[in-house]
Amino acid sequence: MNDLSVKHLLSINDLNESDIDTIFKTADSFKEIINRPIKKVPTLRDITIANLFFENSTRTKLSFELAEKRLSADILNFSASSSSVKKGETLVDTANNILSMKVDLIVMRHPNPGAANYLAENTNTCVINAGDGTNEHPTQALLDCYSIKERHGSLKDLKVVIIGDIKHSRVALSNIYALKKLGAKVMVCGPTTLIPKFIHKLGVDVEHDLLKALQWCDVANMLRIQLERQDIQYFPSIREYVKQFGLNHEVISSLNKKITILHPGPINRGVEITSEVADSPNSIILDQVENGVAIRMAIIYLLAGKLNRA
Repeated sequence: MNDLSVKHLLSINDLNESDIDTIFKTADSFKEIINRPIKKVPTLRDITIANLFFENSTRTKLSFELAEKRLSADILNFSASSSSVKKGETLVDTANNILSMKVDLIVMRHPNPGAANYLAENTNTCVINAGDGTNEHPTQALLDCYSIKERHGSLKDLKVVIIGDIKHSRVALSNIYALKKLGAKVMVCGPTTLIPKFIHKLGVDVEHDLLKALQWCDVANMLRIQLERQDIQYFPSIREYVKQFGLNHEVISSLNKKITILHPGPINRGVEITSEVADSPNSIILDQVENGVAIRMAIIYLLAGKLNRA
C-alpha cells in the first residue's frame, strides 16, 4: 500500500500529486466493495472515530458516517447544539474530553476558517477537515476531481469552470487547488461582487458572461448562493441572478458541444440550476454522492494506517 505524506487532511495544499493518486486508487478499490451485495469490510474494526459537526450538515455528515461504517469503525457523533460548547467550553477542551474516551481520529466541520488546523496543532490526534467556514472543504474537492476523472479519463488540460458564489465557497477554493495540482485549466464565473479580489493569484481566469464561460469549458461545477454566509446584498435580486447565471436547458442547448455538469449540493433548483439540467445525462451529481463515500473511505483508511496508538 502506498503511503500519504500527511498525518492529517486539513487542506488540499498539504497534498502532493502522488497523495491524490494514492487516494484515487484506494477509492477505486472501495468503490468496487461498496457496490457488492455485502458492502462492509472489517478493516478498521479496532478504530474509533468522532464526528464533530459544529455546523449543520446532511450530505457530508452522512457520507462520512457511512464511510466509517463500511470500514467497520466505531463511531461517536457529536452535535454542538446539544453539547457543553453551549456552556462556554473551548474547542480544544471539547476535543480532549472526547479523545480521553480513546478516540483515534476526528472528522470536524466548523464555521471558523482555520479551526481544523488549530485542532490538529493543539491535540494529539488525526484530524480530517470536513469544511471550515469559507476556507476549505478538501474531501469535496477530491470527490469532485475523482468524479471528473471517472467521466473524462484525465484532468490534464481539461477546462473546468466553477460558477456561482466563489467568494463564500470553501468548495471553490479547495477545487481550484486540486484541479490545478492535477493539471486542469480553471476559470471562475459569477457576479463581480461574488468573485474574490485575490482570485487571479491562484492562476485562474475570470469570466462574468455565463455563455462565454460555458463555450470555453469541458466541465461546469455549479455552486449555490450561500445566503447564510452573506452579511450584505451582493446582487439586486435572486431573479436577476437566475437570469444572468442560472443554468437551464435553453442555455445548454445553445452550446455547440456537450459539457459535464457537477454540483456539490445542496441544490437550489431553479436558481443556479434547473431540475431538467440537474437530472440530465450530462450531470454527474449523483455520481459525486456515490464517489463521496468511496473517497472518504480511502482517506480514513489511509490516515488510520498512520496512527501511532502504542
